[in-house]
Amino acid sequence: MDRDARGYLWDIQEAALAIGRFTAGMDSSGFANNEVVRAAVERKFEIVGEALNQLSKIDPALARRVPDFCEIISFRNLLIHGYAVVDQDEVWDAVETSLPELRKAQGDRIWLTEERHPRKNRHPRACPEDRPRHCR
Repeated sequence: MDRDARGYLWDIQEAALAIGRFTAGMDSSGFANNEVVRAAVERKFEIVGEALNQLSKIDPALARRVPDFCEIISFRNLLIHGYAVVDQDEVWDAVETSLPELRKAQGDRIWLTEERHPRKNRHPRACPEDRPRHCR
């Protein structure tokens, strides 16, 4: 299935918001001691990095507008391929520093908004107009 930039931006936005929800009210100690939250946050960072990687292939100029996009992709690679040596302090640092920058970029109009994606709570690639009616 072909994907467009909107689908990848949506994935990035949703994963970043989920990380914020998962870690709300936590400090580094609480994060370090919660295996479930750590696993969930790592997974969402993997999604952010992979979505950016794919976005960079179909729309490099748009991907470059995401702050530190190369570092985010590298971080994804570390999480997936270097899983045995992941430093939880580095993951927490990404939550504290990189995530706010990503979310701030939403205001730079590179992200989907309700006006641009009116199907609330639906993935923009999940139900393209040319799909059967039950998928819309």
